[in-house]
Amino acid sequence: MNERRKAKFEEVASKSQLSLTVILENVHDVLNIGAILRSCDSVGIRNIFVINNSGLKQHKSLTLGKRSSMGTRKWVDVRYFHDLDTCIEEVRKDYDVIAGAAICEKTISYLDFDYTGKVAILMGNEKEGLSKAALDHCDVLIRIPQVGMAESLNVSTATAVILYEAFRQRLVAGKYDHLPDISEGQANELLHRLHEKVFDKTKSTKNTRSRLKNSKIMHPKNQSSMLR
Repeated sequence: MNERRKAKFEEVASKSQLSLTVILENVHDVLNIGAILRSCDSVGIRNIFVINNSGLKQHKSLTLGKRSSMGTRKWVDVRYFHDLDTCIEEVRKDYDVIAGAAICEKTISYLDFDYTGKVAILMGNEKEGLSKAALDHCDVLIRIPQVGMAESLNVSTATAVILYEAFRQRLVAGKYDHLPDISEGQANELLHRLHEKVFDKTKSTKNTRSRLKNSKIMHPKNQSSMLR
């Protein structure tokens, strides 16, 4: 690994926001999941929670999400759950406040919420939003003000909007600089994990190249004759 790449990894690890995460409840479109992963990575989130009790296969989400995540899938860990209560129980171990994005009464503007603590942002699916059960688990409900005819934004867009307000507040609070959100030990552990992921990818690429090199490439004419 060259020095520039090494420096980038060290910066990513030191600016990671371990006290901020995202929870997705039955987000069906895997491209949306991929886009959300990309937004999470860009603000320093290193793990998210995905609740899937609607029948969407986990491996499908992991595979198809790569196209819109632009490679960030390997930098953000995804924890899958089939049960809402189990997921929330795990989230509560590390996060103090669950803020649910919703379009209903008793919401506050996402701009008026404090994201500098241990916060989990809960997002609902594209059609129905958060379920009643999920809403009941929220400590606060936030909304993105709109003045157009549409009542809501795409879930990946809405997540990005909220995350960048969280980014702004945390930047002002010094959580990316003099008051880091991650200890030196945690940063070193994360740095080790990032190195491992790059090593695994490099090893996989080399193995693929080796298999291609050792395989016999059939001439197009011969391929045509075999298809007759």
